[in-house]
Amino acid sequence: MRAIRVMADLRVGDLEAAKEFYAGFLGLGVEEFNLGWVARYTSEDRQAIVQLLTRDASAAEDPVISVHTDDVEAAYAEAQALGYEIVHPLTTEAWGVRRFFVRDPDGNVVNIVGHKD
Repeated sequence: MRAIRVMADLRVGDLEAAKEFYAGFLGLGVEEFNLGWVARYTSEDRQAIVQLLTRDASAAEDPVISVHTDDVEAAYAEAQALGYEIVHPLTTEAWGVRRFFVRDPDGNVVNIVGHKD
């Protein structure tokens, strides 16, 4: 698998309250998207990125990081071949991404994402 971007997924109780801290105080003022349950904030130069989520809308568990890849199908096949626990199957989500969740050896849930370009 080839990771092309990694970002933190932070669980928050209220997206708007969290936005004041992350976008205001920390300066991550560019809101790339907001689906009501997940929002991504970045710095102007895109060097700093964070995703805030209240609860994942389509999976039973919340990820701690999102790893973007250019070949999510190959990453899924590799995770299965290596025997890693798949927490959320490879799915094309309603908001346009293709993703799956895998559990790392320490129990952390990792969101592996591919975007249609």
